[in-house]
Amino acid sequence: MGKKPILLLTALIFIIGVVFLWSEIYLPLNQSSNEIIDFNIQKGQGAKAISIGLRNQGLIKHPSIFRFYTSLLGKAKKLQIGTYELSPAMNIDDMLGKFIKGDVKKEKITIIEGWNLKDIAQYFEEKGICNKEEFFNLVEKDFNQDFNFLNDKPIGADLEGYLFPDTYKIIPGTAVGEVIKKVLSNFDRKLSSELRQEIARQGKSIFEVITMASLIEREVRTLEDKKLVSGIFWKRLKLGIPLQSCATVVYITGKKSTEVLTEDTKIDSPYNTYKYRGLPLGPISNPGLDSIVAAIYPTESDYLYFLSTPDGTTIFSKTFAEHNKARAKYGI
Repeated sequence: MGKKPILLLTALIFIIGVVFLWSEIYLPLNQSSNEIIDFNIQKGQGAKAISIGLRNQGLIKHPSIFRFYTSLLGKAKKLQIGTYELSPAMNIDDMLGKFIKGDVKKEKITIIEGWNLKDIAQYFEEKGICNKEEFFNLVEKDFNQDFNFLNDKPIGADLEGYLFPDTYKIIPGTAVGEVIKKVLSNFDRKLSSELRQEIARQGKSIFEVITMASLIEREVRTLEDKKLVSGIFWKRLKLGIPLQSCATVVYITGKKSTEVLTEDTKIDSPYNTYKYRGLPLGPISNPGLDSIVAAIYPTESDYLYFLSTPDGTTIFSKTFAEHNKARAKYGI
């Protein structure tokens, strides 16, 4: 056989090898698969053990190709431990990219608008993030050095009001302290510089605004109603009239029902806005952005009273007589 046929044969073999490698690396095992597989890389596992595991779980065909590509890129020592969500619809390059970035499986947790610290503690315990005692020990600690929006929070006050309601993605097993910092970081982003400037312009503190927002959150639903209630509450404070917020009494009693009895309004507590004038001692819930915005930008009106009907409609009144008529009409 002459040199030319040998060269052609060599070139053909080379091309076939390159195409084979390319297809094995960049074409998934099953493009149409919707299956999600949890794949775990344990401490001490190298590229060989990982590649065999990928084959055994039906994610790749040839472990040697995974090892070759990992070695070619010089990434064999950069594969991070953890649990990853993979699919047969992913190619080797996609999987390797996740391993290098440490793009591990995350769990979603959701803090609901209006939840207080007790609600969140219960939820975290159910999710296996921490127990209630650990949670309360942490939320009573000082995070001021990391988050300056806490600087006007009274000494000794906990994080009630500042755990921003939202959905968060966390890595299973993340320490609860890191979860709390993630939530506080979100609050830091949502309370924009524009909102902070407006709070300062009004001569109020962030703590006062968040306390007000926490009441609004528990009282009414829509942004329009929240702004009207905000206007009523700020006006009552200015006039020296007790806020008489049922939500603060419910916070004291811990009842699941929003019904407030006459004897409840006589409880001696700094959170009882029937008994004491002014804002309560601190926030009673963790408000969402609408409630915070409403607390900062209240709607002025002639109203001094409001009540919520069983279907969530808010009835506003200008006088106590009108308010009593509304209460009688709706049996509240």
